[in-house]
Amino acid sequence: MKIALTTSGDDLNATLDSRFGRAPKFLIYDLDAKTFEVIDNEQNLNAAQGAGIQSAQNIARSGVQAIITGHCGPKAFRALQAAGIKIYNADAATVTEALDQYRTGKLMEAQSADVDGHWV
Repeated sequence: MKIALTTSGDDLNATLDSRFGRAPKFLIYDLDAKTFEVIDNEQNLNAAQGAGIQSAQNIARSGVQAIITGHCGPKAFRALQAAGIKIYNADAATVTEALDQYRTGKLMEAQSADVDGHWV
């Protein structure tokens, strides 16, 4: 299973970014193979609008089944749900900490967006 995490870094020790649509990068972690790749999200970082939807489409193309992020707005939430991707909100400091919280069942699946649109 692949899971995406919002970040600004390039490795597992990177900071977990609190934003979904405007996160600089997504770390795609394969829970089975224990490997990861980083996808750049620079094109959505400064988008006037639609950052969450575009980011959700990029994540869906990567084949992930879940996303861990700090916050997710309503349009991104709906786009991720439509793609069958589960959303988990975390306040972890790093990608590794967020993954550990997920693995140990400390993260609950989000049932709705937790911020308004255009949240920065």
